[in-house]
Amino acid sequence: MSTQTISKSNTWKGGNSPFNVSYGKLMMWIFLLSDAFTFSSLLIGYGAIRYSFPSTPIEQIDELQLSFAENVQEKFANGADAHHGEFFIPALRDSGVFSEFQWPSPDLVFNHFPFAHGLHLPLIFVSLMTLILILSSVTMVLGVEAGQRGDKNEVTKWMFWTILGGFAFLSCQAWEWTNFITAGATPWSNPYGPPTFAALFFLVTGFHGFHVFSGVVLNIVIFINNINGTYERRGHYEMVEKVGLYWHFVDLVWVFVFTFFYLI
Repeated sequence: MSTQTISKSNTWKGGNSPFNVSYGKLMMWIFLLSDAFTFSSLLIGYGAIRYSFPSTPIEQIDELQLSFAENVQEKFANGADAHHGEFFIPALRDSGVFSEFQWPSPDLVFNHFPFAHGLHLPLIFVSLMTLILILSSVTMVLGVEAGQRGDKNEVTKWMFWTILGGFAFLSCQAWEWTNFITAGATPWSNPYGPPTFAALFFLVTGFHGFHVFSGVVLNIVIFINNINGTYERRGHYEMVEKVGLYWHFVDLVWVFVFTFFYLI
């Protein structure tokens, strides 16, 4: 059943609703707009600080990566502990890659992967995180579409997969944070380079992670309400659409976080 059948006369006192949307959707859009300003401020601030530090010259990147790989292989062959904090960081320092006066190369910071010790896998893990979040956005679309058709069982199915995707992303982020902290990174110190790099990483990814966690909680509420038949009795599934807007926003923001922190 389409949400267009919802009566808006009580909400707008018989007048015309702005943009021809319900009050709930309008408030969600206003909230997302304000949240977009917050994330934009954080990312613009990150960009300004990022470019106040020199980067590793492009012509040296391949040479440094080769030096890193050779160093890793040598330490691994000598029986070094493959733990990220005790293995990769010394290899990178010995390669002369990191300096507190240079912004670190993402390829050499985010090169770890669970159970793949001693391998140089730049950005593979964070790419997997991105794929998980994108797929969860797809399942949310399918859930919203099922709600528009009034298909309770399909809504339940796709909301379950969306929740699972959210938990998977949060688990990946928890592993990445643990790995980062074990290497010696804190909001006040950073073995990879300027302390500001770690501080901004924890601030922005943590703020986004909080939004993902909030979205998972909202999705669980929708999931339980749908199983209990709440929306079926109401005759519409507009709440699924409103939470879907929030979830898509969180996914979109991650694309910008991924670009700023991991690609630039």
